[in-house]
Amino acid sequence: MSTHAEVKRVTVPQLQACKGQRKIVALTAHNVSTARIIDDYLDFVLIGDSTAMVAYGLPNTLSFTLEQTGQHTAAVVRGTQHACVVADMPFGSYQESVSQAFRSAAYLVGQGADAVKLEGGAVMAETVEYLVARGIPVLAHVGLMPQYVNTMGGYLAQGRTPEAAARILADARALEQAGAFGVVLEGVAEALGSEITEKISIPTIGIGASVACDGQILVTEDMLGLSGERVPKFVKRYADMESVMRQAVQRYADEVRAGKFPEAQHCFGVKRT
Repeated sequence: MSTHAEVKRVTVPQLQACKGQRKIVALTAHNVSTARIIDDYLDFVLIGDSTAMVAYGLPNTLSFTLEQTGQHTAAVVRGTQHACVVADMPFGSYQESVSQAFRSAAYLVGQGADAVKLEGGAVMAETVEYLVARGIPVLAHVGLMPQYVNTMGGYLAQGRTPEAAARILADARALEQAGAFGVVLEGVAEALGSEITEKISIPTIGIGASVACDGQILVTEDMLGLSGERVPKFVKRYADMESVMRQAVQRYADEVRAGKFPEAQHCFGVKRT
């Protein structure tokens, strides 16, 4: 009998239990290789609709499709064993009706997602409640919402006035009451991120919010230095992988042009002396 121990993924209830106990760590991924590398260090991995920008070079997230999300979700699931897998609901895949939202979410769960994430405030509470009641865990997302870029007038920090802060707090509370297991707070004033974290019972996941949040998430390409020169204010670059890759490719190109690669050890049917 095999002695190999089954590796169990982090579950949604385990994420919820982190509230007030320890910080939640999350990053994005959209392919097997990245997912495999980051898996051991995360509580959950998000197949973000940011894939539209970092993998496809699109100007925003709005044209990313449910089918594309599903394909990337399946890839990330194959590349991971530990982290809970959360898939973004793309723009237009859930706003029309609760029935549309369930079909879309069920499709992503069918690709291996453990939960889905959707953007929107109190207006999405009915949808969240509908999905949760039917067995689909939901991570909410308020504050700066990329799918609302046209109505927000750009990627602008939110909650900077008392009125705006009160509205975002009310949104978070409505989504909590609807059954969301957590809420992403993106691009909000630091004091508001701290206040929401204190006043709701579900974990808050910050991205440009506050260190007081119950966890943090970044786009992996941003924090590894693979997304170009311009990055959001809230991103800390932990590595300059673009330079590492450029140096490696330069060495490869130089060796090929100089006839130094491949060597005998890289060829078949050649005896090594």
